[in-house]
Amino acid sequence: MTDDAAAQPASNATNLEREGDIAADYLEALLDIADLDGDIDMDVEGSRAVVSIVGGDLSALVGDDGEVLDALQDLTRLAVTREMGERSRLMLDIAGFRAARRAELSAVGTQAAADAASRAEAVRLAPMTPFERKVVHDAVAAAGGRSESEGEEPQRRVVVLPPE
Repeated sequence: MTDDAAAQPASNATNLEREGDIAADYLEALLDIADLDGDIDMDVEGSRAVVSIVGGDLSALVGDDGEVLDALQDLTRLAVTREMGERSRLMLDIAGFRAARRAELSAVGTQAAADAASRAEAVRLAPMTPFERKVVHDAVAAAGGRSESEGEEPQRRVVVLPPE
């Protein structure tokens, strides 16, 4: 193993931490402009920086079905990309919305896998965002099932397949 190869994981972690720092600065400025209270937590999960805003009434930053949250995540990713010069996959959560949605979608995926197996037919779920589809695909796989996505955005959906 070369020194470059050994340094790669540490370098990646450092880049993810830097992404989190840039995002936190951007979001702190946004909270100040909007005159909202909130604390910012940063973490690294796998190959992704995760930034969370918690505390106070942050419902305006989440919006209906997380629409404002998705827009803020896109803006934050753009700010990080501009600063770092490479695409960011940063995940933003506000007031625990994504964490709660992840748990809900995991249950949907697990149930859909059971339904597809018991009925021996495919189960088509409602259209979802890429984040939501990923969570459902992961839950279906964890339940021993198979799934795929079909359709075009914004009507793209998960189809849970029956066992072979």
